[in-house]
Amino acid sequence: MSPTMYMIIISSLTMGTIITMTSHHWLLAWVGLEINTLAIIPIMSMQHHPRSTEAATKYFLTQAAASAMILFSSTTNAWYTSTWDITQMTTPHSNILLTMALSMKLGLVPLHFWLPEVLQGSTMTTALIITTWQKLAPMSLIYMSMNNLYPTVLLTTGL
Repeated sequence: MSPTMYMIIISSLTMGTIITMTSHHWLLAWVGLEINTLAIIPIMSMQHHPRSTEAATKYFLTQAAASAMILFSSTTNAWYTSTWDITQMTTPHSNILLTMALSMKLGLVPLHFWLPEVLQGSTMTTALIITTWQKLAPMSLIYMSMNNLYPTVLLTTGL
């Protein structure tokens, strides 16, 4: 991969995280999460090996499912409350879906089975990016919506 392409991918990885962390609108946060996911896929598949391709595919499918759940949760909340604000998640079903989706994005315990398989197929640098930088955006969403997250699901993931 050329240095220019590598710099574009790294900058889009950074941009996706910053967009998600600074947004107060669910669609903008979702766009940032998707930019983040799409930026790490070329880094994961840079090594032309079947294990890295499998890891990139598993990562993409898992993150796409979690992003779809976040989008569905925010859409359901917007349907009932007429607001797309991240801090205004008041619908219980939306809160449960959001908690589960963010748990899947972070690789928390009930939904963590994708993470070891993805890390096994990745290089050490890519695994470091996945386990640190890729967790910043979902953690910021948890921080912004922590007053509205469903506590039973959080306690279950904590236990």
